[in-house]
Amino acid sequence: MRVLAAMSGGVDSAVAAARAVDAGHEVVGVHLALSTAPGALRTGSRGCCSREDAGDARRAADVLGIPFYVWDFADRFKDDVIDEFVEAYAAGQTPNPCLTCNEKIKFAALADRAVALGFDALATGHYARLVDGELRRAVDHDKDQSYVLAVLTREQLDRAMFPVGDTPKPEIRAEAARRGLSVADKPDSHDICFIPSGDTRAFLGARIGIRPGAVVDADTGETLAEHEGVHGFTIGQRKGLGIDAPAADGRPRYVTDIDPATGTVAVGSSEHLQVWSISASKAVWTSGQTPDGPVDCVVQVRAHGGLAPAVATPVDTADGPGFEISLGEPLTGVARGQAAVLYLPDADRGDLVFGSGRITATSSVRPVSLSAAE
Repeated sequence: MRVLAAMSGGVDSAVAAARAVDAGHEVVGVHLALSTAPGALRTGSRGCCSREDAGDARRAADVLGIPFYVWDFADRFKDDVIDEFVEAYAAGQTPNPCLTCNEKIKFAALADRAVALGFDALATGHYARLVDGELRRAVDHDKDQSYVLAVLTREQLDRAMFPVGDTPKPEIRAEAARRGLSVADKPDSHDICFIPSGDTRAFLGARIGIRPGAVVDADTGETLAEHEGVHGFTIGQRKGLGIDAPAADGRPRYVTDIDPATGTVAVGSSEHLQVWSISASKAVWTSGQTPDGPVDCVVQVRAHGGLAPAVATPVDTADGPGFEISLGEPLTGVARGQAAVLYLPDADRGDLVFGSGRITATSSVRPVSLSAAE
């Protein structure tokens, strides 16, 4: 089988490519140039896509003895990932750019080019597993990336390979060292790859500009502070609110709501953050088939954490197929624009991803029924 191995310059994708070679596939490595002005060096463990990363990927390919290319996807990445990220924050949402990159770049633009060039599959270093064609959590739950892969369709999963998902991360590093790969001890990338400084508010401010608004008390409506744009806030945020005085009861304040139309950011106690139901649009069912009714499942609303037992019911929305989620226990810090990923627990084979959608609304009203069987 002809396999295109996406090589970021990190240890995971290098070992994924190596394992594809070991499996007897005809492997070609490719590094995606996603920045129009890549830095010469990586800054610590932040960011990626630097010329250093491209060099690391090339050296790994040389060790493996496979052809290697660099493909320029910078314009596509800007249009489909960076611009969408900025627009979502300006609209008071909290997007996940890694999820968007998987959806529109790696498993769409890149995979489509791979198929056009005669490749049968795309291998990446993501921590997830495909078992009988089904997307499941990685063995290493601390590194599991099935959440950011849950937007993939049945067709995209059919031509995907995740060679490292069955192995804990420490063992991947040890394997890389045994193979003589210089990236064995390279730090993982963190935060948002196209914001190497880690200062998301400054990045957004430079692109959105100043859009003044008020920070108000969620209970009284009293104006507590002024701000320069809703893009500086996300649901559940506690720091950087710009409020001088503590709450009357001395308890911490959190962002509880964002209204981009009026520029209003509401803050209140942690109780205001409790969510019992979630609405989602742009549903993707990984099996390729929409459930015919409510399904008992577990929902995850953040890349790391934010899990709760739930009942998901397919519905039609203005943006196409979606679903409504009733939670068995409340979640906090659930923001519009995040992904709601649905899992079927399976102790023997690992949790199965069966659907995902973009969160459009939440409610603090506790549902009456908590089981699809009722």
